[in-house]
Amino acid sequence: MNILSRVFVLAAMCALFGLTVIATQSRAPLPKITQPVLFDTPEADRILAAMQVFPPDNPWNQDISALPAHANSAAIIASIGKDKRIDFNLDMNFVIVPPDQPRVPVKISDYPNESDPGPYPVPDNMPIENWPLQRNEDIGALPKPGGALDFIQRHGTGDRHGIVVDPVNGLLYEFYVARRTDAGWEAAQASIFDLKSNKMRPERWTSADAAGLPVFPAIARYDECERGMVTHAMRFTVRRTRRAYVYPARHFASRLTDENLPRMGERLRLRRDFDITGFPPHAQAILRGLKKHGMFVADNGGDWRLSIAPDRRLKGLESLTRLKGSDFEVVDTESSGSNRKAQ
Repeated sequence: MNILSRVFVLAAMCALFGLTVIATQSRAPLPKITQPVLFDTPEADRILAAMQVFPPDNPWNQDISALPAHANSAAIIASIGKDKRIDFNLDMNFVIVPPDQPRVPVKISDYPNESDPGPYPVPDNMPIENWPLQRNEDIGALPKPGGALDFIQRHGTGDRHGIVVDPVNGLLYEFYVARRTDAGWEAAQASIFDLKSNKMRPERWTSADAAGLPVFPAIARYDECERGMVTHAMRFTVRRTRRAYVYPARHFASRLTDENLPRMGERLRLRRDFDITGFPPHAQAILRGLKKHGMFVADNGGDWRLSIAPDRRLKGLESLTRLKGSDFEVVDTESSGSNRKAQ
């Protein structure tokens, strides 16, 4: 049987059993980047489609669909809320910069000893968390409809994450409580990640996320939802976590010791038997990703809150609130030998 015939047979079998095939293709060459590109543009889509974000064997890209469930999965799910509905924030935006983007100083206020030193390639149009849409549990941090980027950069409350992606050099810059002032940029914390390696932050170091994890690879983006699947782990928040973390997390932010609470870095996945038919295409892309790659406990916040890019082109995401906690299970990533032990 030739290759073309095998493709037709596979397609027929998938149609018979109601399966969806996600095509895997070699990446196109990275487009030339000559100026900062905002996340919600066709130009950004082309760049992101060509990017390899962390190596294929990185935890963010790991297929955890066949790993065993954690022995304490049911109790951990119950501690977050098995009957609570899943929700999402349209929060984490970013800007893509060229390899020669001028570097500027950023004044680090709260965590200088757990920050990577600058200067950093922060452009004038670095977006601040939540801009330009309005869906976040922190109502006070939301931008006003049609609010100018410059106003958002300078004013407001909340975590104010700022994310800068340098695809050519393979570097990621993330800031916590980023703010633009007349004297320049400032932030509470700054992290730099090498997207070409599996190197994580030092033990017990925080990042823009309390877990010490990068934010950017955990965002569900328009370009991948349009292609039919989120191909990496996502991030979500819970209100109460344990005083512990599990690899790849590096940091905890709690004094609680109840073993039924999730640790920072705890990995959950959507149950294999959850029926995603009937969900809109972009929501299905997220749900497929949650079955294959799962999601990490990344920070303290509202229970069961996923992070999705505030991109106007995403449609049908409200359907995600049909899910509830009991549709998920905690994955045992330690006994498989693929991850380091918890701290």
